[in-house]
Parts: sequence; structure tokens; C-alpha cells
Amino acid sequence: MLANLILASYAPTAVRPPAPWCADLAAILAGPDLHAVFQPIVDFADARIVGYEGLIRGPSDSALHSPLNLFAAAEQCQQLLALERACRQVTLRRFAELRLQGALFLNISPQALLDPAFRPGETLGWMRAAGLSPEQVVIELTETRPVGDYALLREATAHYRDMGFRIALDDLGEGFSNLRLWSELRPDYVKLDKYFTQGIASDAAKQQFVRSIQAIAHATGARVIAEGIETADDLACLNGLGLGLGQGYHLGRPLAQPARALDEGVTAALAAFSPCHAAHPWP
Repeated sequence: MLANLILASYAPTAVRPPAPWCADLAAILAGPDLHAVFQPIVDFADARIVGYEGLIRGPSDSALHSPLNLFAAAEQCQQLLALERACRQVTLRRFAELRLQGALFLNISPQALLDPAFRPGETLGWMRAAGLSPEQVVIELTETRPVGDYALLREATAHYRDMGFRIALDDLGEGFSNLRLWSELRPDYVKLDKYFTQGIASDAAKQQFVRSIQAIAHATGARVIAEGIETADDLACLNGLGLGLGQGYHLGRPLAQPARALDEGVTAALAAFSPCHAAHPWP
């Protein structure tokens, strides 16, 4: 999900941040103006929340409240890695303060992991200070640029796995080379881009893609998380196709005080386990 926001800042149609935003961004990075919100990740079989993705917002009275603007400004002001670092610290601290149950999916770009200035023990230090263990955190890799050194990234993720972290690959089907990343890194979770989930209930092609992705996930020991679930029909279809995990507005919005249990209507829908609607044949 975060990858989509950062990628948008590179698009030719993206609005380039005005120069004053660099000063605003510097003030945000120096102060307490970043705020974490959390979106539930749901286990379909048990109809319960099993984790949260940590997302970030800027000051509410600023154009940089929007994560799209915030990350675009960071890219243009050459502060993207500094912003990522601040986001990790804020997200970890707030997750611990809220005493949320389950795993925290923590966004980190491959570029941050491979940057010479990256401090490997820093994130672990923040976690210890907050009372969190590596087993509670899933490192969610957000591919914002082509990966230059797969071997080095594989080594870095293996190092984190050895400490107890799990690895997720964000936005499968979006980005540059994430099918190769899947093969190289063998993540514990693969997050399916919302393109494949939205409208899937009536789209035979998307249903077939998801079946194929599920087969690869089963063969590689990964679990698929469907992102961007916004309707009851799409949820029912994804559940019927055998996906085990999901995330999206229909299940729970990203909030500063997120839901800790599912809406009764969602719970009932998951229990009903209805298959996908008849879809138009795939030519």
C-alpha cells in the first residue's frame, strides 16, 4: 500500500511539491508532527483481526497531512530515507502504546535496508524501548524503485529473519520486479495489489490470476493478503477462492484508534462462505 503512495510521486502527472514544502518537511522531521494510523489485517477462517499495517499521516493542518504529498515532498527534498526512519520510530512507539494485538506490518523500502547510512540495530533498539519483540513485527518491503542488488537484499532480509522478524512483500502486481523479489526472498506474506481484488467478484481473469498466485504461494510457503477489499461481494469471492487474509476499507479503515474486532456484518459474511458470482468468460 505504501509503495503505491511513493510510486505516485515519480509519475509524470504527479504534482511536484513547492519549495516551501522542504522547510515544512524539515520541521516535521524535527518535531512530533508525524502520526501513525493502523489498518486491520483479517484472518478469514477465524473472522478475527490478526495484525495491523502501520501507516503515517503528517500534521492535520498542513498539505503534508496527505501521505501522497508527504512522500512526494520527501523525494523532491532528498529526505525520503529520513522520513522512512521517522515513520518507523513513530509507528513502533504508537503500536506499543495502543497495546494492539497481533502483528505490526512495518513498511521499509529495500533502498532503506541497503543504504550505507542504514543503522541495522536502530529499529531493534526502538522496539526494545517500546517493549516489542521481533516476533511481533513483519517487515513489509515496499518496492519504490528497481532493486539493484538482489543478493545483498536477500542477505539483509535473512539477517532480520534470524532475529525473529517475518517478511512481507507489498503490492504484488504493482511496481518493478516484485515477482523476482518473491522468488529471491521467499517472504512469509505476499500482499496482493488492490488492482486484482477490486471488482474480482465479476472478473474471471482476475479470479484466475488469484488462483495462480495462490498456487505459487502454497508452493513457496507464503500466505497471500488481499489488499483493497472495499465491497462485500469482493470479500465473499476472495474468501471463496481460498485466500486466508485480507485488508481494506470493508474490513476496517486506517485509524489512529483502530478497530479491535470485526463488524458483525463482516463476521457473518465470512461465516456464510459464498463463492464468486458467475463471471464473464475470459476471452
